[in-house]
Amino acid sequence: MSTTRTKRKAVVKVLMERTPVDLQDSVRRSSRNALAPKRLQYSPDLATAETTNKKRKTKERKDEDTQNKTQDLKEEEEEEQSSEHVSSGHEGLSLYELERLENIRQNQAFLSSINLFQATEGLKQLSRPKPSQRGLMRSNTAAKEVLPPRKSLRLQNKEAEILTLPPEPRGTLIYEESKSLKKPAGPLPMDPVNMEEGSKLPSQLFKICSETTKERKDELDLKNYSSALKKMKITQERVAKVVKDRVFSAAFHPCSSSLLMAAGDKWGKVGLWKLGADWGDDGVLLFEPHTRPVSCMAFSRAHTTQLLSLSYDGSLRCMDIEKAVFDDVYDINDGLKTFDFMSHDCSTLVVGDWYGDVAIIDRRTPGNSHESVHSLDPKSLRCVSVHPVQKHYFAVAENRIVSIYDSRCLKKTKCQAVSQLHGHSLSISSAYFSPHTGNRVLTTCMDNHIRIYDTSAMKTQSPLLTKIRHDMQTGRWLSKLSAVWDPKQEECFVVGSMLRPRRVQVFHESGQLQHTFMDDDNLNTVLSVTAFHPSRNALLGANSSGRLHVFSD
Repeated sequence: MSTTRTKRKAVVKVLMERTPVDLQDSVRRSSRNALAPKRLQYSPDLATAETTNKKRKTKERKDEDTQNKTQDLKEEEEEEQSSEHVSSGHEGLSLYELERLENIRQNQAFLSSINLFQATEGLKQLSRPKPSQRGLMRSNTAAKEVLPPRKSLRLQNKEAEILTLPPEPRGTLIYEESKSLKKPAGPLPMDPVNMEEGSKLPSQLFKICSETTKERKDELDLKNYSSALKKMKITQERVAKVVKDRVFSAAFHPCSSSLLMAAGDKWGKVGLWKLGADWGDDGVLLFEPHTRPVSCMAFSRAHTTQLLSLSYDGSLRCMDIEKAVFDDVYDINDGLKTFDFMSHDCSTLVVGDWYGDVAIIDRRTPGNSHESVHSLDPKSLRCVSVHPVQKHYFAVAENRIVSIYDSRCLKKTKCQAVSQLHGHSLSISSAYFSPHTGNRVLTTCMDNHIRIYDTSAMKTQSPLLTKIRHDMQTGRWLSKLSAVWDPKQEECFVVGSMLRPRRVQVFHESGQLQHTFMDDDNLNTVLSVTAFHPSRNALLGANSSGRLHVFSD
């Protein structure tokens, strides 16, 4: 009791100190101030000594009780006065409620002293930023039609209908889904699907694509190269949604006056994005030349107004901006995977499919058929890369081996490889010759390693130079990572990463990390597809939601 009373006194004292002085004068005094009058006890004069002593002791005991009662009454009066005094500032509140308010005030003062509220605001600011809203806009979903509630026939007082099953079909049914889903053969008009019907291509697009370009041949030393990479930054304006779905392939246009990029997605769409343009959706034009993933694309170095794109649906088309059509270059039932140019004028190509066959195509020949088809030993084929100097050599990423073939010695079946690159324990995602000399082959394998082989001598088994551990387990919803060379730097390559915070890494062929591209505000996703510009200090990265991220100086 005494502990509770002491605590309440302390609370009331604190609240009284915080109450204005003028309110203290208006406090009502309790009527308990005056004590009840004492009753005097008289004893007879002729009482005996014993009776007198007993009465004296009784009187002393009563005096002590009276003093105790007086003290209790004073304490109660003080509590009542304090309560009435506090109630002048908090009317209708009990002592318990006042004590609770004081506890809340003290807790808030403590939290403010340790800067907890500022830390909470900081955590809100560090939350994951929203993806860029530039580029293609999301289609507005139509408002759902409100239908009347459904009622059973029993509630409608109707009898159940008697339905008869249809007769069983006889014979075999032939499904031609692949043919119905595929675009018709022949040229297709370049009609952007994100613009009004009948809109023409921007005239400035043709001017940009028809510029004469020259590849930069001078290489920098590693110190200057690293400093050039550090100057490349990304901003909010350099992120845009170029296609609607997951990006499978992307490429830079070789023009140096502006940055023009192309990307192909999962459902056959091809998007063009010119950084800083005002046409389309923030400079984005979207086309639909294919119906399945666009797994490979490249701009023609001889005719810069042409973009070749290859799809799983079995079609290889050439987007000719001058003619404003998608020409039909090569066409099979399905299963095309990769291609590369076999001549400097980009008129001859080698095309690989999923089933281990390669086709040699000459674009100068009328029609959309091949010159020859050659079945290789493996059952699957994932990447082809042509030697940059000796164009008759091309590397093929097979199941667990990379083989180098000579196109002059190919047979219809069981072709003999000139050289092989061993050491992979799982499937190989990609294999590319170095851009200038072809003395190196860069491979990406699902065993979480990137390898560099020496192919300068074209031996039967090319020696392994470097082995770099890199996480390649992207899962089924992301495009596989592939390391690609920087066309301006013979010995350096770029690859996406699964590490957090999200990043893109540039390595030297010795395994030394040259630079890591990171940005907390504009890069918060895995960039599976990467590519360097052939002449400018620019790098693009594409993710699984159709966005392109550009780092540039």
